[in-house]
Amino acid sequence: MADTLLRLQNVVKAYGNRVLTTVIHGVDFTVTQGELTALIGPSGSGKSTLLNLMGLLDRPTSGLVEVRGQDTSRLDDLALARFRGRSIGFVFQFHHLLPAFTALENVLLPLWSDRGRVSRVERQHAYSLLERVGMADYAKHKATDLSGGQQQRVAIARALVMDPAIVLADEPTGNLDSQTADKVFSLLREFGREKGCAMIVVTHDARIAARCDRVVKLVDGRIVSDERRESTT
Repeated sequence: MADTLLRLQNVVKAYGNRVLTTVIHGVDFTVTQGELTALIGPSGSGKSTLLNLMGLLDRPTSGLVEVRGQDTSRLDDLALARFRGRSIGFVFQFHHLLPAFTALENVLLPLWSDRGRVSRVERQHAYSLLERVGMADYAKHKATDLSGGQQQRVAIARALVMDPAIVLADEPTGNLDSQTADKVFSLLREFGREKGCAMIVVTHDARIAARCDRVVKLVDGRIVSDERRESTT
């Protein structure tokens, strides 16, 4: 039986002091090893807020967020940041590569942040990830010299360099043409299957959602449907 890597139990997120605005309403959600989940829903439904909670970028107002069996509410901010860096990889719509850094240096950033220095073995691991995403020939190119699709491939390599248990992707194909989007999605699926990590993809692209193992729909901060399906590659 696949291990549960992420569990949300009765998670609520509200903002404000005198007047509270609740964005996420008592969400229960689990994700298992190797599972590829699409998170869909209309704009303003709370998808990004929920992704931030799952990614430990924000804390819930109430409820449990458990990653790899760790109750994250028990971690202080410093311990939470370190745990997040070692457990979760992120792929965003706008890449967030450092423009003055090369492709290889951008992939190495999580390792530098976690350890302060990078070994020869770790550098080779980062380079091998660039090879896997078809970007080895651009390892020494600055991020600004790369196309949008190329930058997204580098971002995928960066998200995987720490061998995370969970990868969260927020509209990772939103700014790409359909052919490049298909290639980027195929890379995510390939790595998820190979590494056994759980992947959660926020998307408005029905074609991408249809290729996932599971489609979860969020409306007004509540999960209104959760369908498992036979995905296609």
